[in-house]
Amino acid sequence: MNQAAHIPVMLEEVLEGLAVRPGGCYADGTFGRGGHARAILDRLGGDGRLLVMDRDPAAVDSARRQWGRDPRVVIRHGSFRRMGEEVRRLGWLGRVDGILLDLGVSSPQLEDPARGFSFREEGPLDMRMDPTAGESAARWLARAGEDEIARVLKEYGEERHARRIARAIVAARRERPIETTRQLAAVVAAANPSREPGRDPATRSFQAIRIFINGELEELKAALPEMLDLLRPGGRLVVISFHSLEDRIIKRFIREQSRGDRHPPDLPVTHVHLQPRLRPVGRARRPRPEEVARNPRARSAVLRVAEKL
Repeated sequence: MNQAAHIPVMLEEVLEGLAVRPGGCYADGTFGRGGHARAILDRLGGDGRLLVMDRDPAAVDSARRQWGRDPRVVIRHGSFRRMGEEVRRLGWLGRVDGILLDLGVSSPQLEDPARGFSFREEGPLDMRMDPTAGESAARWLARAGEDEIARVLKEYGEERHARRIARAIVAARRERPIETTRQLAAVVAAANPSREPGRDPATRSFQAIRIFINGELEELKAALPEMLDLLRPGGRLVVISFHSLEDRIIKRFIREQSRGDRHPPDLPVTHVHLQPRLRPVGRARRPRPEEVARNPRARSAVLRVAEKL
């Protein structure tokens, strides 16, 4: 595993956004390998608390090895969509000072060929963030119709040649099952006439299938409103996204919650009467050039921070 796997993205900006207090209560919904969590814990005192969650059993095992005996840390296996359940169980409802989500696939997942996320190495075509649950990419591609595959590639990967690639996938699987990452990458590359500079022709298709298989956008849409109830007034929501579709969801959510209730345009009400629930903290931030040079994974990151009113 290369050095980038151990470098948390936009660490200083995350800590600034969370405004960590020594006695505060925080939740990291995407533990990964704990780079952000470690920095949060370094700033917590004995009374501070941190809930860490991840869908990936390997990430949860890593958390338990690092902090299984730390009384300040609660470790749970599961999606951040279940954060509300865990916070209620812990009695933290309305008391959480900060929530962090670092979306997308982690470097350890990308760099393990057995997980099937990367087209650069040969491996089983799995792509599940939790390999113990749900349907693998290979099984879905074996049964999905051309229309469904084309829709996924277009909707989640913004792939212009979605129909052409879907047709090629269906034709290829008639000859032999598509079961490995390089098999799929070869089929996509042969069907994709685009050659974007610095981008493999399979990039968008792999990204789209991964997002679909894991229900990433749907989970994000469902989880964000629930997280508002978990935060105390003044608590912070910090989200790092790596895909324009993710960032669009987050941006829209913060904007809508900062506007408050909808009302007829001619109704004489003030902003206070609309009961806004969030306020954006600064503008969207991107990694500094020196961070991108040190950790190329950070190049597409966008960080947004909002505070509960």
